[in-house]
Amino acid sequence: MIPSIAKLKLSKIEGGRRVSYGARAINEGGYQAIPKLVFPGGALIGCSAGFVNVPRIKGTHTAMKSAMLAAEAAFEAISADRSGDLLEAYPSALGKSWVAKELKSVRNAQPAVAHWGGTAGTLYAGLDLWLNHLGIGVPWTLKLRPDHKSLHEKSKARPIDYPKADGVLTYDRLSSVFVSNTNHEEDQPVHLTLKDADIPTAINLPVYAGPEQRYCPAGVYEFVDGESGEPRLQINAQNCVHCKTCDIKDPTQNINWVTPEGGGGPNYPNM
Repeated sequence: MIPSIAKLKLSKIEGGRRVSYGARAINEGGYQAIPKLVFPGGALIGCSAGFVNVPRIKGTHTAMKSAMLAAEAAFEAISADRSGDLLEAYPSALGKSWVAKELKSVRNAQPAVAHWGGTAGTLYAGLDLWLNHLGIGVPWTLKLRPDHKSLHEKSKARPIDYPKADGVLTYDRLSSVFVSNTNHEEDQPVHLTLKDADIPTAINLPVYAGPEQRYCPAGVYEFVDGESGEPRLQINAQNCVHCKTCDIKDPTQNINWVTPEGGGGPNYPNM
């Protein structure tokens, strides 16, 4: 990707400088992946609930509508002096709205690409969307596969030789984290926890070549030599930019991402 961009010699890229850095994992499961939307004291709306129209790369409109529906449910409950189930009306209202209808119409696009790859999957997705546009639609719904099950074992994968950052078009992760203005109070509990501290070196490293040290865009996870010379996983939670990739992608689902204290994390400029 970067070499292709460099060949374009775009005037806005040449001579430019890096001004910010950040990362976020997009939950693109769509209609089939919508979780339970309400819980005591709150509700999931917008992108946090997965209301992204993936084929069209749009989600602001569904986020706004879901927030409106949640607010209406809360207003109705408060007006009726109800407590406990303030937002119980929100999921049913969402299910009757155009948000659910729109997401259902594009439900097979992303799963098709995940199942059959870029070429065949995209061709199927295009046909599926076209039929929906004509008002025909297909009666089936493709199943989703958890993202953490998509990793290949290292014995079945070919190592990628990534070029070193050149400081012009590409940059190293640590200096990039610096411009994300990420900060966590150092005296708080580490918000990235392991269910079993032995799994990273017992399974992830020997079987998958320690993917957490590569899929993290902030260099939070690294394997270092312990006192006895054996490798151990070191977690640099201070660097975390809250993309949630580790919680999603960890092949053994051993990483538990806990909300940090005091609103710590990245502080993006102009937001």
